[in-house]
Parts: sequence; C-alpha cells; structure tokens
Amino acid sequence: MEKITAKITFKRLRNKYRLIILNDDTYEEIIQFKLSRLSVYIALSSISVLLVGLTIALISFTPLKYYIPGYGTRQSKADLQMLKIRTDSLEQAIKYKDTYLENIKTVLSGNTVLQRDTIPINVESKETSPD
Repeated sequence: MEKITAKITFKRLRNKYRLIILNDDTYEEIIQFKLSRLSVYIALSSISVLLVGLTIALISFTPLKYYIPGYGTRQSKADLQMLKIRTDSLEQAIKYKDTYLENIKTVLSGNTVLQRDTIPINVESKETSPD
C-alpha cells in the first residue's frame, strides 16, 4: 500500500475531474464543469465564511440584535436600574411605616413596657492641684 505523504496528498487535491449535468430524457448535455478537489474545498470554505459574515452583519447592524437575550439599549438598562432603586426605597419606606404603626398600636393598647437605664454612672470629679 502506498504511503500518504504531503506531495501525494497535494497531487490528489489538484487532480482534475469533470462534472456533467445531463437531461435524463434526451441525454443532452446541459452544463459541464472542470473541477478539482482543491477548488471545491476553497469554494465551500469561501461560501461558509461569507454566510457567517453576512449573518453577523445582519444581526449587528439591524434591530435584530435587540432580540438577543441580555442585549438591550442603554436607555432600557438605565430605566431598569432606576426602577430597581425606586422599588428598594419603597420597600424600605413601607417597612418603616409598618414598624411605626405597630409601635402606635402597642402604645394605644397600653401594653407598653418601659425599659429604664439601670446602670449607675460614677462621676468622679478630678481636682487639679497647682504644681
């Protein structure tokens, strides 16, 4: 069996082939191509790169990019951040009002327990002596 080397592989890529398209009823030759494996590989690679490039251009330069998850306009991101800040502040205000109303209810019901400071404070006066 023949060993596959770079020279043989390149020679196989450059071999010429003929592609003929015939009419099935009349056997009339419609079109004919002279191709090599290398030209087919190059053509298919070029077409795939071109399609990928067109797809990327279509998405990035048209409004289709706004349908990609996680992508949005700067204005919508800023609006979302403002709404988040407002909700946090409203939740905090509701919490403070609930605490205030609970304290009012306990005072009006008379169930208040006063906690007094029972820690004695020792105040010592320091007399300054003249030196």
